Amino acid sequence: MKVSLKYIITMAAVFFTIYTFACDTCKLRQPKVTQDFTHGTGPESDWDWFIVGIVAAITIVAFIYSLKYLIRPGEKNKSHIKYYFLK
Repeated sequence: MKVSLKYIITMAAVFFTIYTFACDTCKLRQPKVTQDFTHGTGPESDWDWFIVGIVAAITIVAFIYSLKYLIRPGEKNKSHIKYYFLK
């Protein structure tokens, strides 16, 4: 079965709109900062915000390093895997 790119993009857009925005019930339970983005109850203490901040920082640093080592890994060999992605 061949899946077309148009089908994949449509399904990604549907899932994005369904799962990324909070429903009306969850909006009432969230603080103003996260009101439109998450489902469920909001953070219950300041430690929850601290944990979310640490996880966000780790995610951002990991993303930056993954891009850095994909684009400039320091490998000069022309058969390196990065050239399969950067063609």
